[in-house]
Amino acid sequence: MPSDNFLSTTVPAHAAVRLLAMAGDLSMGQPTDQSARSACLAGRLALLDGAGDDAAMHARLVALLRWSGCTANAAGFAALLGDDVAGRDAMLRHALPPGHPLTFTNVEPLARIHCEVAGDVAGMLGLPAEVEAGLRHVWEHYDGGGAPQQLRTPAIPTVVYYTSLAGDLEILARTHDAQTAVRMIRDWGGAKYPAALAALAAEHAEPLLAALEGPDEDSPLPAHPVALSIVADLVELKLPWLAGYSRRVAELAGRAAALAGLPPEQQQRLARAALIHGVGRTSVANTIWERAGKPGRADWEKIRLAPYWTARAGALVPELREEAALASHMYERLDGSGYFRSIEREALGLPQRLLAAAGAYAALCAPRPWRTAQPPQQVAQLLEEEGRAGRFDEAAVGFVIAAAGGEGEGGIAPVRKGLLSEREAEVLRRISLGESNKEAARVMQISPSTVRTHVESIFRKLGCSTRAAATLKGLTLGLI
Repeated sequence: MPSDNFLSTTVPAHAAVRLLAMAGDLSMGQPTDQSARSACLAGRLALLDGAGDDAAMHARLVALLRWSGCTANAAGFAALLGDDVAGRDAMLRHALPPGHPLTFTNVEPLARIHCEVAGDVAGMLGLPAEVEAGLRHVWEHYDGGGAPQQLRTPAIPTVVYYTSLAGDLEILARTHDAQTAVRMIRDWGGAKYPAALAALAAEHAEPLLAALEGPDEDSPLPAHPVALSIVADLVELKLPWLAGYSRRVAELAGRAAALAGLPPEQQQRLARAALIHGVGRTSVANTIWERAGKPGRADWEKIRLAPYWTARAGALVPELREEAALASHMYERLDGSGYFRSIEREALGLPQRLLAAAGAYAALCAPRPWRTAQPPQQVAQLLEEEGRAGRFDEAAVGFVIAAAGGEGEGGIAPVRKGLLSEREAEVLRRISLGESNKEAARVMQISPSTVRTHVESIFRKLGCSTRAAATLKGLTLGLI
């Protein structure tokens, strides 16, 4: 299992799974318990079908992680639907307007990205092979009309049918009513999932839905330790220019906390908070994050809620409740000009002040669509000015600058594993930021065909077929 570079920031697998489920819910425009409710239904449906306890647990895990690839294809859905969050919510509710642009041709590559990334996540989390297989085929249909491979039974794992049907039942019963949900599920029997399974779910729909309002009595999920950085890396696939950002903030904040004399448990809490601070960002459409110029008032209202959703998601995962609360303060400022609470210095302790300074430092050192990366010395001067102006804590800024060491993007050098050549690692870094072959070739002063050859070699060595999956594996292996 890969480990984080600086502080020990592992969590039980079930905590990472539940946090990823909530990030997926936000990405798809759903309530933060949609995946949890679907998982409950999927597990109980598997038991009703006589599948056994292990299969029921696999169905719950696939349902919890069903949306885990949706950050990776958010840009594609934004291009097709204008708003990746609201558009996918309408898609799930079967409420897209007539004449919508989605076709198998343009959805197939997005489904391929989603399934590859979701399957890789299951592998990185050390989950059972049945879960990984289910996630790699999660959009396939019984009759061969699914994506990306248009497989048919028996090539589709049965767990896919449990999770697909459970998701439909939860969403349709909540957004329409139970009677409509049952009717639609019966109609899709024999097409989206086996007709017998659809009939079984329809017969037991009332008690299945009623159980959602009671206590969670399902068996525990896997609890082995996993790297919390997996959550950060997956969330940041939503916006390629963010790749590795939370990792850099975590290292900066942890080192700055050590310099400030905070005890080890607070250093670790800061690093963990940095790794999950971006969960709420998934609730905001890509078109808002990518818009040229300063965000308008309507955009800001949505951006301001991103840290709120981080706090809300973390509050539902007991192992990360304190870290999520801390993470939600990353954009607060001492003069009250930050968000989402707009609180002032008296309510902000040293951990919150260090996190804010580390986040700003790492962001300014990295390129963004609206500006180039700033040199570390210039960033240090800017933050010192902001400290004197009363927006950042001057002492916290000093600790962060010292932690950065004045090198590169916060002085944090990636670990080279020897799996890729230096040129391949540079190509991977460039495409991980969303650059095309032509853009990478221009920066590296090589031909686009040479970049393409390197990309093919990277895919072969990392065992993947999409840029999103290569980025995720590159971050996890310390290659970028």
